[in-house]
Amino acid sequence: NCSMVLKTLHFITRPLSAEEGNFSLAYIITIHKELEMFVKLLRAIYMPQNIYCIHVDEKSPKDYKAAVQTIVNCFENIFISSKRENVVYAGFSRLQADINCMRDLVHSKIRWNYVINLCGQDYPIKTNKDIIHYIKSKWNGKNMTPGVVQPLHMKHRTQVSYREYVHSGMSYVYPTKNIKAKPPHNLTIYFGSAYYILTKEFVEFTLTDARAKDLLEWSRDTYSPDEHYWVTLNRLNG
Repeated sequence: NCSMVLKTLHFITRPLSAEEGNFSLAYIITIHKELEMFVKLLRAIYMPQNIYCIHVDEKSPKDYKAAVQTIVNCFENIFISSKRENVVYAGFSRLQADINCMRDLVHSKIRWNYVINLCGQDYPIKTNKDIIHYIKSKWNGKNMTPGVVQPLHMKHRTQVSYREYVHSGMSYVYPTKNIKAKPPHNLTIYFGSAYYILTKEFVEFTLTDARAKDLLEWSRDTYSPDEHYWVTLNRLNG
């Protein structure tokens, strides 16, 4: 009963200010467990002018997937990613999950300004308005994906080839003995957070630019590529 969901869980059903109504955010939320935590997170960040792509791990139990779908069906601006991955922690699949959502979001009818990625165990400590003010303050038109040149103790992540082992009971990434080729286009690899706030223009760039596509392909067998992919592309000149 969707009206019961909206009422009993106190979802916000109209923009709380004109400023917020005119500045839509997109969210990517990657989840695999703890339905109640996901609902609490969604309720805290939900605004009717925003748009939300939910990536549910393909390995998640059927009843969990069904429950998430039931909640999502109550909202026009929330949807499940059209392509789902068997997500492995620190594996390429984690990065691919975000990209799958980005591909869906760029075709959305809702005109959003920035995208923010979260996992199911996150929770906001700022309001929607606070987040917008922070973005506008010094990041207007810029990406928030901080990082540094690849430190020596991180070199192993991109110097040897890694593989994902996927199983319903246990999934992990393991190194092989194969040495990787150097990054494409002579790119300097940076390392930073897997979490970001990105402009829509940058998202469109990452989905279409040849350097971005080649770096994505090269990153397929690296360790935790989401910690170098966004920040490396963001450091490109221009």
